[in-house]
Amino acid sequence: MFRSRSTSKDEQAAAAKATPDQPKQTRDPQAPKGRPTPKRSEATAQRRSLASTPANRKDAAKRSREARRADLARQREALANGDERYLPIRDKGPVRRFARDYVDARYSAMEFFLPLAVLILILSMINRGSFQVYVLFAWMVVIALLVVNALVLGLGLRSALKQRFPDENRRGAVAYGVMRTLQVRRLRLPKPQVKRGEKP
Repeated sequence: MFRSRSTSKDEQAAAAKATPDQPKQTRDPQAPKGRPTPKRSEATAQRRSLASTPANRKDAAKRSREARRADLARQREALANGDERYLPIRDKGPVRRFARDYVDARYSAMEFFLPLAVLILILSMINRGSFQVYVLFAWMVVIALLVVNALVLGLGLRSALKQRFPDENRRGAVAYGVMRTLQVRRLRLPKPQVKRGEKP
């Protein structure tokens, strides 16, 4: 008789010790939830996020391609109208915008480099006596103009950037502006936002 009571007490103690280690039982449907009911907007947003999750890898790849295509379309539009929000990283920021405007507001011999290079290349195919000497001389004149123009433009742009943005990161902005002058004005991207002679 005493043995059975001690046994039952041992079983109860063992059950009490085992209870914290065991996982919690599922909640009775009739019992209180213990958490607030979500708002309708939150529940709707959660359902939409679950519905928009791709079901397999093929759908995920398709959505990724569509998102990339939309980003490229926004970038092309931004390059045409100068919208800062969707420009590529290399063109973003007030420093790069000022460098573009500084270059676009000036006439530069460097923007005619590509047409002149094509013309001189065509002329170099003509083999008539001393004509090649003149072609070589033309190459030298063009290269000298490019070097002088790049130095003058680079120094002026560096000074203007230092004066306008003393506390900003100006790294690479001068080279960015000089390289832009090598493009014909109509073909520059982002499109020029200032007129010739206009101060940026």
